[in-house]
Amino acid sequence: MPVFATAEALELCASGPLVVLTGAGLSTDSGIPDYRGPGSPNRTPMTYQEFVSGPAAQQRYWARSHLGWSRMGRAVPNAGHHAVAELNADLVITQNVDGLHEAVGTPRLVALHGRVADVVCLGCRRKTPWPALQEQLAVLNAGWLELHADVVSRPDGDVDLDDTAGFVVPPCDACGGALKPDVVFFGENVPAARVERCYAAVDALADSGGALLVAGSSLTVMSGLRFVKRAAKLGTPVVIVNRGVTRGDEHASYKVEVGTSEWLPALAERRRT
Repeated sequence: MPVFATAEALELCASGPLVVLTGAGLSTDSGIPDYRGPGSPNRTPMTYQEFVSGPAAQQRYWARSHLGWSRMGRAVPNAGHHAVAELNADLVITQNVDGLHEAVGTPRLVALHGRVADVVCLGCRRKTPWPALQEQLAVLNAGWLELHADVVSRPDGDVDLDDTAGFVVPPCDACGGALKPDVVFFGENVPAARVERCYAAVDALADSGGALLVAGSSLTVMSGLRFVKRAAKLGTPVVIVNRGVTRGDEHASYKVEVGTSEWLPALAERRRT
């Protein structure tokens, strides 16, 4: 079982090689709800299989995302994002798709699940920027944002909205194919090259005397938990900073039950001195 010791965890991460794995809890202080933190709303995200099942599912997805991302697009990085960018980590692995790590220029970053700021055509695989599609959706669905201004926000740009009938979703203007955010949905595999790069960075910690720091992730899904398991198997110390229980707690050397916006700036300050 992990040791609940904030000072010791800070000392362990204060110097030496570091790989950082971040999750949705890092962005809650930017106004983006997380999936499983204390007080988080219940939510069943759309799977990849559901999304590709046909136009009705895609209409529902884009109608909700048009609302949710009109709000999330205004989110700005918080103190935790800035601190992670300053840590000089060997690699930062984020499970988040909100682009806030990119916004602060985080070096050596792998966006494990992609970025919602990019849109890909399922037909020709052409990529386009999400803001351009957002503008197109606004023209095709004039008044939609105002009509549903009071719906509750959900994680990853989703909202609590069931009635999406009549919402117009444009096809790819190059081939007429269906458009999808360039992110890894539940039921979809993370590209192998991303996973291999992350494993390589975690494996290197065993020889360099470094540590794996998890910040703001419940580690409920295997896409992030596998790196914690790998580090623990190799004898690399694991520090988890997260409010609430995580699926990786049994593998942690230290568990810190505080907010990432509090703890990470303190760590960044220690690593500067």
